[in-house]
Amino acid sequence: MQERIAYQHVYKLQPALAQSLIGLGEAAAGKLEHSLIHLVKIRASQLNSCAFCQHMHANEARKDGEKQSRLDVLPAWKEVPIFSARERAALKWTEQVTLLAQHEIHDQDFSELKNHFSDEEIVNLTAAIVTINAWNRIAVSFHFLPQIKDL
Repeated sequence: MQERIAYQHVYKLQPALAQSLIGLGEAAAGKLEHSLIHLVKIRASQLNSCAFCQHMHANEARKDGEKQSRLDVLPAWKEVPIFSARERAALKWTEQVTLLAQHEIHDQDFSELKNHFSDEEIVNLTAAIVTINAWNRIAVSFHFLPQIKDL
């Protein structure tokens, strides 16, 4: 598989794309724990089959101290007790927002989220999810390839 348009060229052709997403992502992430943001970015990228973003954000998470064992079971987060209640709520919200076209978000789901996050945190969490979903759609559309030595 080859890139359809190299990521550097995409951002050169439309610099506001990267600037806007970076700005929103940083503003949202700055209001929440870095470890939580890493999990959200990786989980959304898994759901969107974005290898480029999965690889990048897993590397960032490990650099920030995330355990590989938690990353290994992230797709099955519902089945393992190693994620906190707050992380679980964020991961559920990530899946709901990412898969919005497939599933309705119910008031009860939002109420459960409010048990773990303030309104400001929910807005920022949602902004972070929206941002990674946008990045995923760009990377998947243009077949951005992760920088893996084996490729």
